[in-house]
Amino acid sequence: MAKPKGKEPPPPIIVKKITVVAAGHHGGAWKVAYADFVTAMMAFFLLMWLLGATTERQRKGIADYFTPTLVKTRQGSAGSYGLLGGSSLTDADTYQFRAGQTGTKTLTIPRDATGGAKDGGSKAKRTAALQERLKQKLQASEQLRQLAKQVHLTMTPDGIRLDLLDDANFSMFRLGTTILTPQAVELIRAIAQSIAPDQNGLTVRGHTDSLQWKPGDPANNWSLSAGRAEATRQALLRFGVPEKRFRRIEGVADQEPLITDNPADPRNRRMSILLMD
Repeated sequence: MAKPKGKEPPPPIIVKKITVVAAGHHGGAWKVAYADFVTAMMAFFLLMWLLGATTERQRKGIADYFTPTLVKTRQGSAGSYGLLGGSSLTDADTYQFRAGQTGTKTLTIPRDATGGAKDGGSKAKRTAALQERLKQKLQASEQLRQLAKQVHLTMTPDGIRLDLLDDANFSMFRLGTTILTPQAVELIRAIAQSIAPDQNGLTVRGHTDSLQWKPGDPANNWSLSAGRAEATRQALLRFGVPEKRFRRIEGVADQEPLITDNPADPRNRRMSILLMD
């Protein structure tokens, strides 16, 4: 029997719903987290290696290199200044920051950690000890007490400098010669006994005033200052300072006056003994 002709039913509509589950098939977020962890560990071990393999001075250079505010303190400085180069941006006395602000505390003890003049204050202690020894020696007699004002002690970047000054009433050498006066001999004896415990190197430098020699005289202030420096060295040797401690002697004539506005001032005639760092 044939089906009656009529309207056919509509085809069925099939709706597929796809649900996305977070971290399906484990996702990929964990890989990013793991990569961050590995990077952090690598940086940590690199830091530990740097602390153990570098010196204190090198660590200061690295720390200062990554301190943005220090860039303003040195105009025209290159990016590599101080980086493992042994010098820090804050080493100079003219900077507003102290070198001790970075890298002074470490997690490990480096192989060459022996302290330093600026880090541990040993230079100040050394200067104070020398000043005390010198004070005791200069109080030994009335003559030395009167000569104490001729001795000036100064801390410099290169070490501790002792200046033995002339004045209107005192002269280290006889006029125009390299012969020490009797008072100067006693003063140098006290100086030698004071610097004997310090084993650092020595530099002796002679200075003169600007007074010129007579025309035609072969002598000059250059040879005079150098000769007086050598005479001072010889006197220090006689009074017990070992010869191996002397690094050099220098004569600079009147080129480095102490009283700059009056080059002829007798105080410009002086002997400088530098106890090197």
